[in-house]
Amino acid sequence: MNKQKIALTIAGSDPTGGAGFQADLKTFQAMGVYGISIPAALTAQNTHVVTQVKEIDPKFFSSQIDTLLIDSHPDAFKTGMLFSPEIVTIVSEKVKTYNLGNLVIDPVRASTSGASLMEEGVLEAMKEHLFPIAKVIIPNMNEASVLTGLEMKNEDDMKKAAIELLQSGPEAVIITGGHLKGKAIDILFDGSDFLSLEQDRIEGEFHGTGCVFSSAVTACLALDYEIKEAFIKAKDFTWKAMKTAVTIGKGMKILNV
Repeated sequence: MNKQKIALTIAGSDPTGGAGFQADLKTFQAMGVYGISIPAALTAQNTHVVTQVKEIDPKFFSSQIDTLLIDSHPDAFKTGMLFSPEIVTIVSEKVKTYNLGNLVIDPVRASTSGASLMEEGVLEAMKEHLFPIAKVIIPNMNEASVLTGLEMKNEDDMKKAAIELLQSGPEAVIITGGHLKGKAIDILFDGSDFLSLEQDRIEGEFHGTGCVFSSAVTACLALDYEIKEAFIKAKDFTWKAMKTAVTIGKGMKILNV
């Protein structure tokens, strides 16, 4: 009998289900992986705006991880919104304690509506504690710019940033280029080769594209795909989910996963 593949997400909660661990779990299920989850923060938000963010108590957060992982061992693991440097440190310690592999880091910095989703020092803590133990990090262009100090205007800039980010320790870097003008281009760099994928831009405003894409990559890694194939499959999955996006409120569309 084949063992059930499991993926873990540690991320923020989004009441709309369009982003955060709710979107991750839907993506895992759609890709045939059983999803388990631990909230790192709560939000008050809708399809328009985030009005409030509340961090989960660090001691309780740590207890959630211990209680879950003494019982279940995920085949892949992603982080999304990690609100404070203390939460980042706890995650890095648990990765080592429980020998977790296939770690995907989505360094969520702000919501699509522009609300800050982290305290000062979180990106620096991620770079120090999580990037060196990651299978892949998946910043968008804005996050890559903040992490490297490089201006992001085109695909060449994305490649330069990927080279620099790989030096912080992950096995691979994916930079998503949804903010580029023209076609949407994402790039993967594994230290040897670049792989660029582009799709026609879909008109409209969408909520949670980064969460869905990174969780699709995570699901593929749990299913034993190599990183390049995971990248290709996740890009296609996300694009199709955008093409069939649904409207549940008066603001941004929610990807249909």
